[in-house]
Amino acid sequence: MQDYLIVIPARYESSRLPGKPLIDLMGKSMILRTYEKCIEVMPKENVIVATDDVRIYNHCLSHSIAVLMTSDSCLTGTDRVAEVARVIKAEYYINVQGDEPLFNSNDILKVLESIKNNNGKIINGYCSIKSSEEFFSTSIPKVVFRPDGRLLYMSRSPIPGNKNGDFVKANRQVCVYAFPQEALENFSGQKIKTALEKEEDIEIIRFLEMGYEVFMIELSDDSIAVDNPSDVEKVLNRLRNEN
Repeated sequence: MQDYLIVIPARYESSRLPGKPLIDLMGKSMILRTYEKCIEVMPKENVIVATDDVRIYNHCLSHSIAVLMTSDSCLTGTDRVAEVARVIKAEYYINVQGDEPLFNSNDILKVLESIKNNNGKIINGYCSIKSSEEFFSTSIPKVVFRPDGRLLYMSRSPIPGNKNGDFVKANRQVCVYAFPQEALENFSGQKIKTALEKEEDIEIIRFLEMGYEVFMIELSDDSIAVDNPSDVEKVLNRLRNEN
């Protein structure tokens, strides 16, 4: 059994941006860029893509990326990770979202370090929000948590709010998660999305509704989550500036 496995869930039929994992970003697909970020700090044998689409599957094979076909009935990316967990055994599973092609690879190391100090806990990342545009965007999950890091709630709405309805200070989710095997299995045992998870369209909320604690750790703010076509342009602008 491995100590950990990084799983990159990749679904073709995105409601807001179909074919998202295979979008070309200056000569490389989004899923390839995400994978390359992972293997900057991790051995290739500890990284795998999980998909339900033969186009993504074949694309991964053509780039020598380990990939596993999963069912097309997975409710979320985390459910897809759980399918991988039934095939490949590990103590911990780290879910790196396939639509985070610019995330800071050192964030994975921070998550691994947090696992050492918080063994058996569910871990998720956050970073500060820098603009009112991000704060009011429904594409970006905002997080509020206790002083000790335990997640209170996550929402696409602007939280925490205030009487004036202004942006003052807030944090957003960074889509890197770590799950112990048992919690992941229990999560996927739910055959429908829980009520608030469905309403917000944020899968981590399912753990809260099931009674789990989720511990938030601060990660970098380098990532740009690609949720719609305008996000693709933001990624391309960053890549152009880097080259």
